[in-house]
Amino acid sequence: MSKYTLKALRANADMKQTEVAEKLGISTTTWSKWENKKRFPTVDQVEKISKLFNVAYDDIIFLP
Repeated sequence: MSKYTLKALRANADMKQTEVAEKLGISTTTWSKWENKKRFPTVDQVEKISKLFNVAYDDIIFLP
């Protein structure tokens, strides 16, 4: 089982921060803060992220 950071998920999908933010209905600034671990998404937002990138909720890493 692989574990992924938000940055790795985005890079593997060959997407820009603006594209991910648009698909999730958030600002680019919010996504950037999540990637840089300055803020963290809610449970509902993590579910949307897991669906967008087709990975299990538990496979997303939020710790440094």
